[in-house]
Amino acid sequence: MISVIIPCKTKADLCPELLPALKNQSVKPKEILIITDQLCPGDPAAKRDWAARKSVGSVLTFIDSDAYPDKDWLKNAVKHLKPKNIAAVCGPGLTPPSDSVRQKISGLVWSSFLGAGPYSFRNRQASARFVDDYPTFNLIVKKKDFNKINGFNTHFWPGEDTKLCLDLTHKLGKKILYHPSITVFHHRRPIFIPHLQQISCYGFQRGRFVRLFPQTSFRPTYFLPLFLPFVFPFYFLALIITAVYYRSLLLAPAIFLTHFTYALSFLKGLVTKVRPL
Repeated sequence: MISVIIPCKTKADLCPELLPALKNQSVKPKEILIITDQLCPGDPAAKRDWAARKSVGSVLTFIDSDAYPDKDWLKNAVKHLKPKNIAAVCGPGLTPPSDSVRQKISGLVWSSFLGAGPYSFRNRQASARFVDDYPTFNLIVKKKDFNKINGFNTHFWPGEDTKLCLDLTHKLGKKILYHPSITVFHHRRPIFIPHLQQISCYGFQRGRFVRLFPQTSFRPTYFLPLFLPFVFPFYFLALIITAVYYRSLLLAPAIFLTHFTYALSFLKGLVTKVRPL
């Protein structure tokens, strides 16, 4: 009994591969809930909570409207979701082969170690591990555990997934398993402007979360881009090596501008007065 939940503004926002990929799953979902502004005006968290209340499945499967799953996505997710101590499972969002060159460079920023550091596993197939913070572009949750924490219960965006995962792992005491076989393909924002706009939003929210949710956001890795000027000689050499390795000259400036944009936005979020919603 699997419910797939997809928030979007309109159905036109759905990438063309998504619905065919869901219909071709080796394990079929019970229902596919597409939540548009017409059904539930509001942010993605509100739409997902609304859909969860309407759903009939015992497993809630969250995917973004600009992503589409591998054919065994649900089969592998259900298999790894069976243990009682696991509340949710997740997996990588790979760059689709059909993406443009500028989108693929954005994908390399997300999936390379220099670009995304220890979080690059989210965008490439890496070894299985337990996590306590994961994006909802590919997150599958047991409905009973979702209900125990009252769902997302927030108006944060982006970052609603950070709160959900924190509640599942720290409040409920359950685990979230990342497994490389639970795969989706996630269309990228092309470099430079669309990609950097997305990074700016993520950086700002992470800066706020350092104070709001220090359990998972007050970590050295999130502060690292702030200190890159102190290691510039090594850093620029690493940029060149990474660009040569991936055979993309634009990758070096893409990674540098990603880190620079993130650092400025992170600092802005860090000093902005906020209260949890």
